Amino acid sequence: MDCGMKKLLPFALLAVPAAAFAAPDEAVSQSRLEADVARLVAFGTRHTLSSQDDPKRGIGAARKWAEAEFRKTSAACGGCLEIVLPETMVQGERVPTPVRLVDVVAIQRGTERPNEVVIVQGHIDSRNSDAMDAKGEAPGANDDGSGTALVLEAARALACRKFAGTIVYAVLSGEEQGLYGGKLLADYAKAQGWTVKAVLNNDIVGNSRGSDGLTDDTHVRVFSEGPRDDASDRTRAAQRAIGGENDSPSRNLSRWLAGLGDDGLSVRQVWRADRMGRGGDHLPFQEMGYPAVRFTVAVENYERQHQNVRTEAGRPFGDTMEAMDFAYLAKVTRINVRALAKLAAAPMPPAAKVTAAVQTYTDVDWSAVPGAARYRVWQRRTDAAGWDAKPVAETAGTHVRLDSVRGDDWFFGVSTVAADGSESPIASAVPGGAYLPETAAKP
Repeated sequence: MDCGMKKLLPFALLAVPAAAFAAPDEAVSQSRLEADVARLVAFGTRHTLSSQDDPKRGIGAARKWAEAEFRKTSAACGGCLEIVLPETMVQGERVPTPVRLVDVVAIQRGTERPNEVVIVQGHIDSRNSDAMDAKGEAPGANDDGSGTALVLEAARALACRKFAGTIVYAVLSGEEQGLYGGKLLADYAKAQGWTVKAVLNNDIVGNSRGSDGLTDDTHVRVFSEGPRDDASDRTRAAQRAIGGENDSPSRNLSRWLAGLGDDGLSVRQVWRADRMGRGGDHLPFQEMGYPAVRFTVAVENYERQHQNVRTEAGRPFGDTMEAMDFAYLAKVTRINVRALAKLAAAPMPPAAKVTAAVQTYTDVDWSAVPGAARYRVWQRRTDAAGWDAKPVAETAGTHVRLDSVRGDDWFFGVSTVAADGSESPIASAVPGGAYLPETAAKP
């Protein structure tokens, strides 16, 4: 990765604007993704309880390799990434004795609003059929070598660019043992005082064929919560009176992502927090009130995840590279890179409210947002899946009156637009619609 301009010295390279480069997703390399997954598989196992000291095998060696890859990327852009290693001791049902847990995180600071953060993440740990087997082979090619490779490649594609907001690239540990790495990073974000605009969790994003032969390489699923997990009793009561059960920031982030499909890949929204009865590292963020979604393949292959490598009756089992589709992984990586670039450039969505009861017009009000040059007001029918194709109003102010619009029949939202045209996801003007934790959101 040379930032596309080898002749520039590092100090000059830092001053090159994003417009001097091709579209960010064009920098994504399928061959690099495949090489990264192969390297991760070569560690034999990356189980959370495996060796932290062996230089060639286990979770410790894998973490050090991921850290080294981030440092290579940072060196190529003149030190544009800050590498941090949040850690904690964990113990639980699948961690019977205390174990040191470390996340590997690269921070690309924003130039104008560095406290506004978008996070892309995947987990580096792996497992086989026995969740407690820390010694057996657990290649973890797709779960979640694919997500880890995506995060590393996203950093390579975007590190040389400048954005108003901050991008955080995170390789998490401990997911298979209880979502510990996601919780560690969510706690770290809170301790840093970050305003988290979005969390893109990528977990199992590298196959297109299921164990039953069903194939789909044209969709990626995005999971999002409906009612927000951190909602207070007061918010839940207000939602019963006003609405908003389908308008959490995570759900509106999902709607926004659905508009970024390209390169033969479309987002298929799944309106539940995660797959049935299962979970991922975005859930600790949702619990703390941060907008977070999960990317995962359109068709899972259950014989190729959480399985010992073996063959039974001629059928292969195990999470190996042979079951992956690297062209598909490259497409999922590109849509993540597009989303990161747009989110990091756009201002935060506003906190908005509607006044419309027992009147023939609707007032929409919102808070002013740093970096916003203007605002767009949107509406949709209460039974519609997505927002109308065009805004109903646009203004530099923080108030709009919609005459002859009876609020009972509609939901309303507001997006922010920067001077360069970068636009945020829509924030719904309903209880719990603000892109801030409940404790921080303004009424």
